[in-house]
Amino acid sequence: MMQHVLITGGSGLIGKSITKLLQDEGKEVAWLSRSPKNKAQTSFFWDPEKGMLDQEALYWADGIIHLAGAGVADKRWTVRRKKEILDSRVDGSTLLYQELQKVRDKPKAFISSSAIGYYGFNTGDKLVFEGDPPGNDFLAEVVRKWEAASERIQDLKIRTVLLRVGIVLAKDGGALAELLKPPVTAPLGSGNQYMSWIHLEDVSRMFVHALENQGISGLYNAVGPVPVTNRVLIRKAAKLSGKPFLNMGVPGFALKLALGEMAQMVLGGNRVSSEKMEGTGFQFNFGDLHLALTDLFEKK
Repeated sequence: MMQHVLITGGSGLIGKSITKLLQDEGKEVAWLSRSPKNKAQTSFFWDPEKGMLDQEALYWADGIIHLAGAGVADKRWTVRRKKEILDSRVDGSTLLYQELQKVRDKPKAFISSSAIGYYGFNTGDKLVFEGDPPGNDFLAEVVRKWEAASERIQDLKIRTVLLRVGIVLAKDGGALAELLKPPVTAPLGSGNQYMSWIHLEDVSRMFVHALENQGISGLYNAVGPVPVTNRVLIRKAAKLSGKPFLNMGVPGFALKLALGEMAQMVLGGNRVSSEKMEGTGFQFNFGDLHLALTDLFEKK
C-alpha cells in the first residue's frame, strides 16, 4: 500500500490537485521544496540546481510523483530561459536518481510527468501514439532529455511510469485562463490545429491511478479521449464562460511578434491518443469537452 507519497512540484496546479486526491484517500503527502519551512504542506528540502536533497524524504516515501519543472509558457524564450526550462527538468530527475541509489528500502513506484511536446510542435491531424517518433524542435528536445533522465529510475528496480501530459483545462490557471484572457476571444492562427486537452481532475486521477496500479509501467499519453481543434475549444469555452467570440483567427505573424518562438506552441497542434491509458482500466470523468467545460465554469 502506498501510504506515504512524496511529490515534487507539489505547489503547482496539478500538484495541489493530486495532493488533495491522495489526502482524501487517507494517504500522507509530503512535498520536496526549496523552502519547506514556508509551506503549509509537510515538506522536505531539495535544491536540484545545487544537487541537494534531504534523504530522509526518500526513506519516508512509498511512492514518488515527480512534477517539478520551470513553466514552459511563463516567460519569453530567451537563451537563458530555454536553459532554465531544460535544466529544471533534467536536474531534478538526475538528482532523484543519484540519491535513490543510496537508499536501501527504495520507494515502490516513481511516476513522472512528461509532455506531449515530445511529438513536436505540429503533427497535423495524424493521431499519434506513444511509439511514434519525437519531433525536432526545442520542446521535443526538452522532453526527450527529460524522459531519458527519468527513465533511469527504472534501472534501480523501481516501477517507473512517464505520463505525457496534454493541455490541462482548469478554472483557475493553466492554458484555459490564458486562452480566455483577451476581452474578445478568437481562434489562434488558422484555428484548425488540434488541442489534446484533459480536465485537471482527470489528469490528477491518472497520476494516482498510475501510482496505485502495479501493472502500469512505461510511457502513457495523459490526454482526454477526444482532441478538438483550437477553434472548437475556444468557441465552446467562450460560450460557457460568457465571453464574446470572434470567428476570425489571430494572425500567426501577430502571435510571433508577441510571443517569439513560443508562438509555435499555439500555432501548431497534436492529435494524441489516450488508448493505451484507457487499456489499463482508467475511466474519464470528463471525456467530453462540453461536460468538462461545464464543470469548470459552474464551479464556484
